[in-house]
Parts: sequence; structure tokens; C-alpha cells
Amino acid sequence: MTQTQALVDRALIEEATKKSGLIWVQGGTGGSRALWHVWHDGAACLVGDGTGEQPFEGLGLADGGPAIVTVRSKDKGGRLVSWTARVEEAAPRSEVWESAVGELKGKRLNAPDAGTVTERWARECRVLRLVPSGGTEPLPDGDLAAAPPPCPAVTRRPVPAGLPRLLFRRGRGRRR
Repeated sequence: MTQTQALVDRALIEEATKKSGLIWVQGGTGGSRALWHVWHDGAACLVGDGTGEQPFEGLGLADGGPAIVTVRSKDKGGRLVSWTARVEEAAPRSEVWESAVGELKGKRLNAPDAGTVTERWARECRVLRLVPSGGTEPLPDGDLAAAPPPCPAVTRRPVPAGLPRLLFRRGRGRRR
């Protein structure tokens, strides 16, 4: 890879990841998962694995390990770029942690404890930095859709009997 191509790849990675609020991360093991993030200080910063935060389990995101990040287009939602990363776990209350958490706190929507979220993150959560470690990866051909992971919020029940009548009742009481 030439120096010019490396600079173009780096600019594409940074700009695409900065503009997208959601990235797909695949760690050393398991599948990939959509995670919210912020781009800060040359890396995608994530917070999770704590009470009420996004789960990292099953992804194999270990400090110093590899990850593949796929960024979606904010306009169309399709894959825009994939890049390789090195996972760095920030120690709670370190300078890197404080800097990343300062940015993450501003982007965390609907935190149940907005005033004390940083204390909870220090106690219960992991703050990860995904630092680009190479150029872009070729985008795969075909559909990579997978079933969502099991979750207690997902239910499978029959549609209530009266629902189709309510949904498809059109034109009653209207004059044409």
C-alpha cells in the first residue's frame, strides 16, 4: 500500500466512522453486533457490559486483540467501509478513560442516572477504544444478515384475533 493510499484510507475511516452513530463490530470470537460509539482522539470509543449498557459478551473484545469494524452509511444504512482495529481497554479514571467518557456521556441517550453515569461506568462498565490498525477491508459480496441474539424483550405470540379487523377497516363512515 502506498503512502497516499494509506492516507486516503485513514481519512475515509475517520470521516465515515465520525458521521455514523452506529457501527458493526466483530471481535476475535463470535459474530458481529451493532454498537453505538463516538469518534474521539483517532479511535471509535465504546462503553458497555454494565447494567443498562450495550453488551460486549460473545464478541471477544479483549485488550490488545483484533476487531473488524463495519461502518454504515448514515443516509442509506448500507455498508460503507470496513476496517481492522486494535482493541484498547481504558483503565477507569485514567486520563484516556476520562477523555473518552467525557465524549461518550454527551452522546448517551436516556441514561437512567444521567447525573451519576460516569461513576456507574467506572464501577460496572468497560470503556474500549477501537484504534485503526490498517487500511480498509474489501466489502463482502452478498447478504450478511443474521438472526438477532436471544433477548428477554423478544416475544413470539399469535397476533390478537381482533387486530386484522382494526388494521384493515378502511372507508367506514367516509363518503366517496
